[in-house]
Amino acid sequence: MINIHEVLETNNMIEHENLDVRTITMGISLLDCADNDVEVTCGKIREKILHLAGNLAKTAEDISKEFGVPIVNKRISITPISLVGASCCKSAEDYVKIALTLDKVAEEVGVNFLGGYSAVVSKGMTQSDRLLIESIPQALACTQRICSSVNVGSTKTGLNMDAVRLMGETVKKAAEMTAERDSCGCAKLVVLCNAPDDNPFMAGAFHGVTEEDAIINVGVSGPGVVKFALEQVRGESFEVLCETIKKTAFKITRVGQLVAQEASRRLGIPFGIIDLSLAPTPAIGDSVADILQEIGLEKAGAPGTTAALALLNDQVKKGGVMASSYVGGLSGAFIPVSEDQGMIEAAECGALTIEKLEAMTCVCSVGLDMIAIPGDTPASTISGIIADEAAIGMINQKTTAVRIIPVVGKTVGDNVEFGGLLGHAPVMPVNRFSCEAFISRKGRIPAPIHSFKN
Repeated sequence: MINIHEVLETNNMIEHENLDVRTITMGISLLDCADNDVEVTCGKIREKILHLAGNLAKTAEDISKEFGVPIVNKRISITPISLVGASCCKSAEDYVKIALTLDKVAEEVGVNFLGGYSAVVSKGMTQSDRLLIESIPQALACTQRICSSVNVGSTKTGLNMDAVRLMGETVKKAAEMTAERDSCGCAKLVVLCNAPDDNPFMAGAFHGVTEEDAIINVGVSGPGVVKFALEQVRGESFEVLCETIKKTAFKITRVGQLVAQEASRRLGIPFGIIDLSLAPTPAIGDSVADILQEIGLEKAGAPGTTAALALLNDQVKKGGVMASSYVGGLSGAFIPVSEDQGMIEAAECGALTIEKLEAMTCVCSVGLDMIAIPGDTPASTISGIIADEAAIGMINQKTTAVRIIPVVGKTVGDNVEFGGLLGHAPVMPVNRFSCEAFISRKGRIPAPIHSFKN
């Protein structure tokens, strides 16, 4: 039974510690919208999304008011569009037509983002996949709400290095096509390895082919809550520290479970998963880096950072998994630089480098996220960064990703403002030594030996 103490505790988390439900994401299968004619396909897509998600935003707002729980974002994830458009899209321009349709319908139903302008090319690329990837820069430049992702590898298949090379070039083009807006097109583009089918967080969300026709996934947050809890046990042992994180993660996840079940009931759409990820915001007091400092580091990036992050990530999962009937997505701690005030400060004072962030990604959710780099960084270097991060995911059987922004006209020391949840970031230096010859090789990096556990 819920008692008054728990109610008051939750209210306090919401009012003073930045607890929120970061996103309700409705996953929608568009496989039945495929047609030989691009206009017919667009019509079917619009009709299906309007039918299923028409009440999503209103329902989320109603739940938020009734339960007093902030729900920050309402989102939709869809079947990777390279599959839906395979029969009708004969050029990159055809795919852009679908992107414009998706953007318009996302605005109509009142969601913040729509993810799934995506391709899954972990082993090879079809002609449809290639056309979609070629269309990404234009699609992101002419839409507001569309998020794009490309999965370039997995533990089972290895790394598709042809796709890695192509994505380095695509990131550069997306930056150039949105140069007047600080290359913000790249903020909506992520390159993944081992992408999950049920991720509710953007920009990597898509509705996998293993999912139901429609599903409700919820992503919780609460770095501020964890930080506050740790402030109460300063100087205690690791045992006490771990126990505190676990208990706090349980409470945070319980709120997400409640919201997810209620949304599922009201919309008549099955509940999918809760994603336990600690997703920071640029707001003061809502930072994963601040948690690391509370654990005992002067700044994120100091020696011990990777160990502290590993501890945090593991305890969040151990605590949260008991609070939800189904846990999925990414579930851990996010370390996006521009979206985390503590990370921004650590990068500005030199405590945090891309190399240190890469080491941290070995033990947390996702990867190199929302990092601004000089606009003159070669495409091959971006591909090399993608390859490094994807290799970590492949070898360690985990999801990794790169969302990196080569800001046209900016160099190390400059600051970039993205606004809203995307925050701001200092332009960070990258290694200037070339990997061109490595990236120019064709083919795949084979899967690691443990991938044969079939």
